[in-house]
Amino acid sequence: NTAANKLHDFTCTCDNDNSIKKVDGPATCTKDECTTKPCGTGQDCKDPDTSPGSTSDYTCTCTGTTIKTTGGPASCTTDECDAKPCGTGQTCKDPDTSANVLHDFTCTCDNDMSVKKTDGPATCTKDECTSNPCGTGQDCNDPDTAPSSTGDYTCTCTGTTIKVTGGSATCTNDECTAMPAPCGTGQTCNDPDTAANKLHDFTCTCDNDMSVKKVDGPATCTKDECSTGPCGTGQDCNDPNNSPSSTGDYTCTCTGTTIKVTGGPATCTNDECTATPAPCGTGQTCNDPDTAANKLHDFTCTCDNDMSVKKVDGPATCTKDECTSNPCGNGQDCKDLDASPSSTGDYVCTCTGTNIKVTGGPATCTNDECTPSPVVLDRTGNACSLWDWSDL
Repeated sequence: NTAANKLHDFTCTCDNDNSIKKVDGPATCTKDECTTKPCGTGQDCKDPDTSPGSTSDYTCTCTGTTIKTTGGPASCTTDECDAKPCGTGQTCKDPDTSANVLHDFTCTCDNDMSVKKTDGPATCTKDECTSNPCGTGQDCNDPDTAPSSTGDYTCTCTGTTIKVTGGSATCTNDECTAMPAPCGTGQTCNDPDTAANKLHDFTCTCDNDMSVKKVDGPATCTKDECSTGPCGTGQDCNDPNNSPSSTGDYTCTCTGTTIKVTGGPATCTNDECTATPAPCGTGQTCNDPDTAANKLHDFTCTCDNDMSVKKVDGPATCTKDECTSNPCGNGQDCKDLDASPSSTGDYVCTCTGTNIKVTGGPATCTNDECTPSPVVLDRTGNACSLWDWSDL
């Protein structure tokens, strides 16, 4: 209303926001939302559009950082470890999570807590093999590459299992020195080539038979010939020398006896009557009723001059001289014509120095020479007495 008397009714309208106007004076055409300190302390507030109709477009930035939030206060604590800056195998720790304190996180090696680094990953491996401590011809391995782990690397002779920890190995390998002994007892071991990578060439030779040997393992140094049962049943087999080249020296012994044969089965029937010297002697017949080798002392000796007289397990008494009892008496000679035990009364008594004899009893050894005929008479006609010839 431009009437002269109509004053103080003009209106000012903001060009950047037509909704904002004021009567009788300029309107407030800017509205900086930061003036109310919506971000709080420790943060910088900025309102990119201060037109009164623009709201909540201000930003809150943590002082000294790039951390910011639009339309409200920012979160001004920042744990740098959340970004996993240390990688795997390391532990991250941020001692001060203030948003404006950066690059202070620490990475510590999990395999060695003494190794750590600030503001970046630590060096958590230290392979001792990189300095080639084993030399040539050996393989190096560091089982624990933590920087504080030292002297645990191993040196292995290439192509072998020979290894030493913390230094180079001795790469000559006499396989015969291994424990346990590769040939065992009773055998001699020889390794012709002791290079560490030359394996399985040792030879085992039997001490009891030098012709028997084997490469890369124990030889078969025993050959018990009895294992094949050469003696059969009822006999005991023994091989006194079981070296492989010793053959035919086994013995077969009839069980329960001393009857044995070397190199083959024994004859396990034993007629005791065939023994030497003859068990019954002369003048007797021997009979063994059971010739089993373990059936001994059952033979019988029978007198040839008297079959009724016999004895088991020894010679019989085959003579019975009746003269031993002196049946003839003195002055007579006795002779038993048949000394067999069953022959009796056949002895002869002979008057000594004569042929006067009697069988089965003493002879009459007086002889009156006058008794024979004709009778000799003396001068008187009387019969003369023995040796009295004076009267003739």
